[in-house]
Amino acid sequence: MTAKIIKAVIPVAGLGTRMLPATKAIPKELLPVYDRPIIEHVVKEAIAGGITEIILVTRSGKEAIENHFDAHYELEHRLENKGKEKILGTVKNIIPEYVKITSIRQADALGLGHAVLCAKHLLNNEPFAVLLPDVLVLDSESRDRNYSFAQLVEAWNTTETGQVMVERVDLEIIDNYGVANLDGLESKLFESVPLKGLVEKPSSEEAPSNLALLGRYVLPPKVLDFLENTKPGVGGEIQLTDALDKLLKLDGLNALETDAEIHDCGNKYGYLSANLALGMRDPETLTAITKILNKKSW
Repeated sequence: MTAKIIKAVIPVAGLGTRMLPATKAIPKELLPVYDRPIIEHVVKEAIAGGITEIILVTRSGKEAIENHFDAHYELEHRLENKGKEKILGTVKNIIPEYVKITSIRQADALGLGHAVLCAKHLLNNEPFAVLLPDVLVLDSESRDRNYSFAQLVEAWNTTETGQVMVERVDLEIIDNYGVANLDGLESKLFESVPLKGLVEKPSSEEAPSNLALLGRYVLPPKVLDFLENTKPGVGGEIQLTDALDKLLKLDGLNALETDAEIHDCGNKYGYLSANLALGMRDPETLTAITKILNKKSW
């Protein structure tokens, strides 16, 4: 029987250097994307995929992230007394009662692989998901907004093989990504296909495809054993990709292609595009954005 995916690791210990000076005092994960922090969007995406325990891998100075998901009794009391029920609903019970949020410290910034490994003792030899908090996965309005991650979890349920989510990107920017090698297999939307290999930041001439990893994974617990035996790689960090390579060779690893809008909120362009994308889905805000963009002063 396939073990259900109920735990997700979200690494939030990064310094947010790509978004300085905005992130000098504010964790990058708390920067607002439209009407709520990016971390809340990602946590709700995980919950929509069936996750009931979120493990935040954090560090000193990031306590505000944990506080965001706690009750704020004084604020809630004041809003209730003033009859501001609509606003109260946005800050009270941000996550369902059945969802548990746990945090663990990453003592040193030793990479994504190390961050995941920090959560090993909380994962209890169970399969788990990893979601990068910088990335907003925004599915089409014609289906559930968190459809893609739910399909990634379903692919695990069907195949019992580790899964990575991929998107198609222009070859001109392929050298910014880890890239999937399907060895000639055709990728179809939301169909889990076996990977032949992973190539980290290849040139456009050397890239085996234009399918880029985007920061969503569902993995077996065996990956944690590989991480424990992975030596520091690029930048002196323990890379998750190195452990995925070992998993791929031993047990296999599949890719699932999405056509969702992907916004990297860890850089200024992606952050701006994410805010516009969500803002334009609200009819009232869309009208305001249209007026701003149509001003002759631009």
